Amino acid sequence: MSAECFWMGGRLATGAIEISHEPSALESDGFWAIQVDYEGQWTLIRFAEVLERLPFPDVWQPSSSSWQSTMNKDEYTDYVSRAREAIADGDFYQVNACRIISRESSESLTGLFNTLLENNPAPYAAYFRGDGKEIASASPELFLSITTDIEGVHLKTSPIKGTSTDPAFGEKDQSENVMIVDLMRNDLSRICEDGSVEVPRLLGVEEHPGLFHLVSDVVGKLRQNFKWIDFSSALLPAGSISGAPKSSATAFIEANEGPRGVYCGLLGWVEKSGANINGVLSVAIRTFWREDDRLKFGTGAGITWGSDPVGEWEETELKAKRLIAIADGRLGK
Repeated sequence: MSAECFWMGGRLATGAIEISHEPSALESDGFWAIQVDYEGQWTLIRFAEVLERLPFPDVWQPSSSSWQSTMNKDEYTDYVSRAREAIADGDFYQVNACRIISRESSESLTGLFNTLLENNPAPYAAYFRGDGKEIASASPELFLSITTDIEGVHLKTSPIKGTSTDPAFGEKDQSENVMIVDLMRNDLSRICEDGSVEVPRLLGVEEHPGLFHLVSDVVGKLRQNFKWIDFSSALLPAGSISGAPKSSATAFIEANEGPRGVYCGLLGWVEKSGANINGVLSVAIRTFWREDDRLKFGTGAGITWGSDPVGEWEETELKAKRLIAIADGRLGK
């Protein structure tokens, strides 16, 4: 694997000068690429150079090997049924149930990332290479934007709950979105000034390639004594891809799925200069990564008591359909 690099939002970072696995490293000035696994393992790379440019000239050569899933349809619908039983028992009231599909592949993902940018433009598309990892993401979901002005450091999270081919969302999607908004309000309040957490947008509809999403915004003002060491315990994993209450939902996920790794973690950047902090962190959904000479992709659905197990399976198929077609070379511009 070639040298470390990172691309997001039209900027390519190169010339790695430091790699760390401790969030406290972000207290140092510089431009940091950030990758956090779902289980909370951090990879931070500080880069010397950040330039406005297109990512890579490479062309993707699709593999002919077949995809395999960690759960087939029957196994996944059984998983959803168990989640509904746990909800009925009062263990939690929402959980995100995921599966990972993969196939053999040893090719670099730079060409695939170019193809994703062309055929599935996403607001938080990102490419990460370093510390033995390679990731090509077409994420539509903002986990956290960080902006600094004269009044302080401002945070915004925009959880997605609700996915459809139609812009009209039903009661199940709306109630699920409100559940996660409440969770994210709680999480942000742990690191934000008292009284600063607000919800300026609730149940907004966004159109993305081939899909509509139900999206809300939660904002707050970062506390002055914030330390990055507190980030994981306050905010991770993201509410939209775990569940509520978070502790019991994540325990259920761990017992039924095993490690997610890159999938449903975080991917983005933070740039710090003194008291000025700016950055963008996405939720690593709609994301490909290479692991053990396999190309992997995750897909999932939010489960509530109102979920239909077969319908949730179909939602995981819907979320994967377009991007898998791109990876297979079956979808043109």
